[in-house]
Amino acid sequence: MDNIKTFLIFGLLATSMLLWSAWEKDYGVRSQMAATDQVADDIPSQTAADDSLPTAEAIDDLSSLPALDDGGVAATPQPEGMGGLVRVKTDTFDIEINLQGAGIQRLALSNYPQQSSEPDLPVQLMDNTSDNFFVTQTGLRSQATVPNHYDTFTTAQTRYTLAAGADSLTVPFQWQGEDGVTVTKTYTFTRDSYQIKLDYQIENNSAAALSVYPYAQFNRKEPSDKRDGFVYTYTGAVFSVGDEAYEKVDFGDLEDEGFNQTASTGWAAMIQHYFVAAWLPHADEQGKTFYGKALEGGNFTSGVKMPTLTVAQGEMAETGFRLYAGPKEHARLTAAAENLDLAVDYGMFTIIAKPLFWLLEWFHKLTGNWGWAIMLLTISVKALFFQLSAKSYRSMASMRKLTPKLAALKERHGDDKQAYSKSMMELYRTEKINPLSGCWPILLQMPVFLSLYWVLVESVEIRQAPFILWLQDLTAMDPYFVLPVIFGLSMFFQQKLNPPPQDPAQAMMMKAFPLIFTVFFAFFPSGLVLYWVVNNLLSIAQQWYITRKLGAL
Repeated sequence: MDNIKTFLIFGLLATSMLLWSAWEKDYGVRSQMAATDQVADDIPSQTAADDSLPTAEAIDDLSSLPALDDGGVAATPQPEGMGGLVRVKTDTFDIEINLQGAGIQRLALSNYPQQSSEPDLPVQLMDNTSDNFFVTQTGLRSQATVPNHYDTFTTAQTRYTLAAGADSLTVPFQWQGEDGVTVTKTYTFTRDSYQIKLDYQIENNSAAALSVYPYAQFNRKEPSDKRDGFVYTYTGAVFSVGDEAYEKVDFGDLEDEGFNQTASTGWAAMIQHYFVAAWLPHADEQGKTFYGKALEGGNFTSGVKMPTLTVAQGEMAETGFRLYAGPKEHARLTAAAENLDLAVDYGMFTIIAKPLFWLLEWFHKLTGNWGWAIMLLTISVKALFFQLSAKSYRSMASMRKLTPKLAALKERHGDDKQAYSKSMMELYRTEKINPLSGCWPILLQMPVFLSLYWVLVESVEIRQAPFILWLQDLTAMDPYFVLPVIFGLSMFFQQKLNPPPQDPAQAMMMKAFPLIFTVFFAFFPSGLVLYWVVNNLLSIAQQWYITRKLGAL
């Protein structure tokens, strides 16, 4: 039993170290970035490699479409600001659109600060700087001359702002071809929404019918800090295509094989911790192609190519996409597109983690505070495993009562460990005690504990949420180390209720664990430490009651 407990403790210690690595990555101090109001005033040069347009292999009746002059990949990126910049501000976004291609080159999430201590520095989901390159690129392809994401558009003004009381804001861009083709590209922003509607209006006043297809894609650089230690949150491409609800295609896979599938439903996205950007084509369009690949210069793309449409001479056609660019909030993702909520990725623990988040969210609605919600969730989980815990504590209490007898056996056999182990097992059989009965309940609870960890890791709703008094960010470490100290003390008192190890080396190790875990938990986010503190206090109360009832105190 002592050896088994030691292995469990070492396992917990190793798990804690891995969790600490992940939490440090996810919640550690980020480098400061320029404030959003400075974006339009000081724009560094674009140095990332440009993209490849959808290739000719999947272009329906446009299969003979000639490549761009650069062969589909721009060896030299277009100069920054060549077409001019358009600034768009809504209640949720602060965006820059480059007139060259009319693509989004910077997108800040106004309601999500990078750090709770600096609320005026929003998360920059998209950026065109070399280190954080992540932009949208949209355009048309045809045998005729139509605008792709290299061509320059015009617009009536350079700044658009969602007016107070207005529910939506439209930002139109125009392109006029020499042969009579006119393209109007319109972004529509909606209040309290992270969905952006992108509509194409194609007017054909040329001398012949026009065959054309629209595409929308992301172009981003692989971040250098997407993992820390052995545990990380996924950053990369994700596709939902047809019957495949959710498929990760990481940067390595894009480099090795790429991705190209055709279906009537689906979406293409780039996700990272807490946030997602996804192209959502119109559901009534058939034969869409979803693609991803590695580009020259270390960049990667994922996108959607719509089916070819024909615009007769003198006629007009409309098509387009929706872009979701924002937090991985369950409710918003579910409303945006089918399967998009799977971007909140709990991995192998999804079947347990989803109900846990639902319960946590319900408690938040009840209390209005994520800290109290975590405490109520801890109580609920503890109640769920109450009988299993009770069985474990009864076993420990029974073994605690045998401590004098075990000490006598050890003294009798001295250094003969084989004889001591044999006598100890005979004593357990005589007293009808199964030493493993105290371990299995703990092992059965581990999937729930790990699922709760991923709920806390993946839920943007809890990001930078305040609790009470000095705890103003549940995703940051306790600034005064109050919770880690309480946790260490609770661990110390809980050890006093357990049967003491007979091996002096193990006993010394057990005494050191409260201090070691206190140091580890000092760097954990306070929300996770809060869970363990409440869990330990409830465990101490239950174990003390059972141990006292069985006369083992």
